This record gives sequence, structure tokens and C-alpha cells, in this order.
Amino acid sequence: MSNNITFNLNALIESIEKIELYSQDFKDADGFYHDQKSFDASMMQFVVIGEIISRLDETFKTSHTEIPWQKIKDFRNIIAHDYFGIDADEIWDIINNKLLPLKSDIEKLIE
Repeated sequence: MSNNITFNLNALIESIEKIELYSQDFKDADGFYHDQKSFDASMMQFVVIGEIISRLDETFKTSHTEIPWQKIKDFRNIIAHDYFGIDADEIWDIINNKLLPLKSDIEKLIE
């Protein structure tokens, strides 16, 4: 695996960890959504994740279909282009149910 891919995968981990940090003190989507700094900072990291994925080599992504690269990138586009249409409950679900498995899958790729 190239240094560039490794760098980008580590950057993905870093962004996921930031989202985990920004959301850890909240018990539900409503509280998280109403803390503008934490919510906005997390949304920015989702955008960063999408940008990083768009920089990854297509051959690499095609060889690692266990990660839904396109869905993640599409989610970035929703956040970037329809920010006011974001559903806080959906974001909360992603943070609590999809980020940790994604982080684990990326860590396996780095190993």
C-alpha cells in the first residue's frame, strides 16, 4: 500500500476520532443537535471524510468493497449541499452505529 493511501486512511481515522470526541458528552440527537459547536464541528469532519475518500485511488477502493466508499462520499455531498435538510436523528444514528465499525475496518486496512 502506498504512503499516500496510508496517509489518507490515517486521516480518516483522525476525523472519525474527532467526531467521537465532539459527540461523546451527549445522550441523544436533540442535545447534540442543539450544541451548535459540537454539531457543526462534527458535520465538518463528515465533509473532510468525504473529501479524503474522493482522493483515494479508485483501484484501492474497488479492491476493498467492504467499506461503502460511495455511500460515505454521497453523505458528504448531502451535508455540504443540503446542510439545512440534515436529520439530526440520522446523524446521531450514524455516529453511534456506523462510525465505530468504519473505524475498525479502516484500521484493518492500515495493518
